[in-house]
Amino acid sequence: MCNSNVKSAAAGVAQIDGRPVLQPAGNRVAPTPDAARPLKKSLHKSFSMPASYDNNNAYAAPRPAPAEKVAYLPPPTPAAARATTKAAKAGAEKSRTTTKAGKKAAAVLPVVTFAALDAFEPAGSIAAAQREHVALAQAQRKQRIAHYGRTASFSRVEGRVGTATATPEQHLAASPTGHDEKRCSFITPYSDPLYVAYHDEEWGLPVHDDELLFEMLTLSGVQVGADWTSILKKRHFYREAFSGFNVEDVAKYTEKQMASLSADYGLDLGTVRGVVNNACRIIEVRRDFGSLDKYVWAFVNNKPLSPSYKYSRKIPVKTSKSESISKDMVRRGFRFVGPTVIHSFMQAVGLTNDHLVSCPRHRVCTSAAAAARGN
Repeated sequence: MCNSNVKSAAAGVAQIDGRPVLQPAGNRVAPTPDAARPLKKSLHKSFSMPASYDNNNAYAAPRPAPAEKVAYLPPPTPAAARATTKAAKAGAEKSRTTTKAGKKAAAVLPVVTFAALDAFEPAGSIAAAQREHVALAQAQRKQRIAHYGRTASFSRVEGRVGTATATPEQHLAASPTGHDEKRCSFITPYSDPLYVAYHDEEWGLPVHDDELLFEMLTLSGVQVGADWTSILKKRHFYREAFSGFNVEDVAKYTEKQMASLSADYGLDLGTVRGVVNNACRIIEVRRDFGSLDKYVWAFVNNKPLSPSYKYSRKIPVKTSKSESISKDMVRRGFRFVGPTVIHSFMQAVGLTNDHLVSCPRHRVCTSAAAAARGN
């Protein structure tokens, strides 16, 4: 009874009004025994250990191997025993020598870098192909930008015989000023010889002949949408079709003649009618100003404009002066005389000297304009 009372008290029995009452023991936390605590995994269990080691003791003795069957052989002879002993000693000596050499070699092992590994990279690998592609792209880019800002001088003589074989006399004949200077940058080694000749002999020189002014006004009008090289190649056809650009003869063309010219020379009928109309307007200008020459040169006060451009990209397609001339000519009834056409006409007949300052023709045209004013 005493033992049971003690156990009951220990289990949570209380005295209420003199009577023993069993109380809940939920609020009391009994100490957890060591055996119930979860054990942490030992560090050596996270590694894969050889099967010869025990899981609880890494330094335990290896498990004994199963017994092997021993083959019973006859006892060796004394000579065979001596040979076997010598072979064993030689093998042991060789093993010691190899071990020493291995230790020395291990002490001086070379350091292998990634560069050395790249040196032994197979030629057909992706990395090698990428490096080769990058190197090729860089070389091509350097080649493309090598001539930025440079324009090689070119002449008709050099284009035919080559720079290396051209004689000094040929160089002097090819250059208008006797010096091997650069032309305007829009004249390239691939420019047509006819266009180069037009640049060197006509473009920018002051023109005061009415028939030539009429011709250049016509060619500037039909050049819209084409290039000067193609127009210059057909220049002789235009001269034949329009009677050498004789103003009086062209102004008398009938509708039947205009249709015949359009069919024979492959010209647009509207273009032919526009040229005939301009010839009639030139006759009216002659009545008012005396000549077409006086009329057009009065817009620049008989002195060519000289903007002195250094780069071709700075040359505009029209100017305020070409717009004012165009408005006046449209008012007088001229056709195909927009601001862009008139600016091209001004460049062709020398009303403006649009040769680059580095071009030798710039000085030639300036000198020609000064001589014309002196006369």
